Amino acid sequence: MSETVPTSWLVYCRPGFESDALAEMQHHAKRHGVSCEPVYGEGWASLTRTDGEPVNDLHRQAAFNQLIFARQSLAALPALALSRDDRLTAILEQIKNSRWSFEEIWHETPDTNDGKALAGLIKALTKPLQSMLKKRGALRGKAGGRRLHVFWTDGDRVQLGMSFPGNRSELLNGIRRLRFPSRAPSRSTLKLEEAWHEFIPREEWDARLGEHMQAADLGAAPGGWTWQLVQRGMYVYAIDNGPMDKQLMQTGQIDHLKEDGFIWEPPQRLDWLVCDIVDKPVRVLAMIERWLTRKWCREAIFNLKLPMKKRWDEVTRCLTTLEDALENAGVRGSITCRHLYHDREEVTVHVRLTN
Repeated sequence: MSETVPTSWLVYCRPGFESDALAEMQHHAKRHGVSCEPVYGEGWASLTRTDGEPVNDLHRQAAFNQLIFARQSLAALPALALSRDDRLTAILEQIKNSRWSFEEIWHETPDTNDGKALAGLIKALTKPLQSMLKKRGALRGKAGGRRLHVFWTDGDRVQLGMSFPGNRSELLNGIRRLRFPSRAPSRSTLKLEEAWHEFIPREEWDARLGEHMQAADLGAAPGGWTWQLVQRGMYVYAIDNGPMDKQLMQTGQIDHLKEDGFIWEPPQRLDWLVCDIVDKPVRVLAMIERWLTRKWCREAIFNLKLPMKKRWDEVTRCLTTLEDALENAGVRGSITCRHLYHDREEVTVHVRLTN
């Protein structure tokens, strides 16, 4: 039997954002001159090469850390329809024909109620599959850090994907689950915490999120993002006409200024700017551009609220506008954008200036 090759590029995404994930994937495929057929389901999207060639190059060139809407990125084999009487044989045969080897196996599902309902089935199949793959030599100790992803879209339908170190999410289902701190004023606090995990290596937190730094939180009330800054020991200018959480204000680390965040200017260059203002992306972007081109902060994290349709187009336009503004101002820096798990109808952007 001929070798089975991965012809599909499979990503996980937030349910409802499949068309945006596909638009982003198709952008990369077109850029690399690869013709693909799009397919998607609730919480996932894939492109399959129309020429039947392996998708490895496209998957590698579309680096995961540069993708916006993807929670996970895999080189995938054709989807399998399974017999409910014997689900493992077809999986084992496809892995044999692919000649894949890997160091671990992750069973995953779409981020939906139907996906969560498969937990019992997955638990029952995990150990038998692992044992059989060990005996066949596919699951072994040294395999270049490769990971097999068994993506269950239904009880009788599965797609096998491979991920590679440095070009994947290291989180199950690509989801970072954080515990809501009971003392935080609002659940929005989790968005900033997740952004730090996403954009800043953990070993750099003490240097880049250190005590005695100064930050501004535009549109701060009631203080969900300010709370995170205060927990890191920062002094915060909280800019908002609305009321701040009373307990948070008792820390003595906050200067609450009842002013318009769109026009307020800091008294000196700050370490951080954060902003979760609910407004049109073009208006928020103009404000952020002013801060960055005038170097009023060293790093910034902000959200851009998205339209209901053509979100990929809007994000691309915003990021291109920001890149052009920095270049025209002679300001150097890195820009990264992600649709985080704790985001809803927005994306989170991180900018770090280097001059």
